[in-house]
Amino acid sequence: MTHALIVVDVQNDFCPGGALAVPGGDEIVDHINAMMAEFDTVILTQDWHPEGHSSFASGHDGKSPFETTDMHYGPQVLWPDHCVQGTEGAEFHPDLKTHADLVIRKGFRRGIDSYSAFFENDQKTPTGLEGYLKSRGITKLTLVGLATDFCVHFSAVDAARLGFDVTVRMDACRAIDMDGSLAAAKAAMRDAGVALI
Repeated sequence: MTHALIVVDVQNDFCPGGALAVPGGDEIVDHINAMMAEFDTVILTQDWHPEGHSSFASGHDGKSPFETTDMHYGPQVLWPDHCVQGTEGAEFHPDLKTHADLVIRKGFRRGIDSYSAFFENDQKTPTGLEGYLKSRGITKLTLVGLATDFCVHFSAVDAARLGFDVTVRMDACRAIDMDGSLAAAKAAMRDAGVALI
C-alpha cells in the first residue's frame, strides 16, 4: 500500500463547456478510470471555491480574467468564476469514477487560492494531504488530471519537495498552456525531480 494515484481537479468547470475549460479536459477521463485499478490508493482533489473568492477576476474592479494581481502571498492569476461550492461546475466529471479513498477539497478559503493538493498558494498553509499519505506509509505518487501547467504542476513540485517519489503521467493530463505556462511547468517539474512519462 505504498503507491497512490492522485487525480487532480477532473471537474466540470475544467472540461469543455465549463467556466474555465481546459482544451481536451474530458479526453483523459476514460484513461484515468482505467488506471485506478493499478494503484493501492486513489485520491481525488476538488477545487472548491466559495462565492466571491479572491482569485475571481469578477471581484477586482478593472481586472479581467487571466490578468495578474498582487495578493498578500504574492502574484495571483485572476480567473473566471469557477468551481463554486455546490454548483454543477464544481462537481466531478460525470464519467469519472469517484470511489476514492480520499477527496481533498482545496481553494475553500476565500482569501487565498490553492493550486497544489498539498499547500495553499502561500506555500505554508497545508491541506492535510501530506499527513494522510505519510500516516498510511505511502511513498510513491502518480499524478494525473487538470491542468498540467497549474494544479498538477504545483502538486507535483510540492510532493517532490516533501520527499515523495513523484511521477506525472502526461498522457492523462491536459494543459491550459497560457503564455508558455506548459513549457515552464514541465521544466519546473523536472528540476524538482518529478518524472514525466
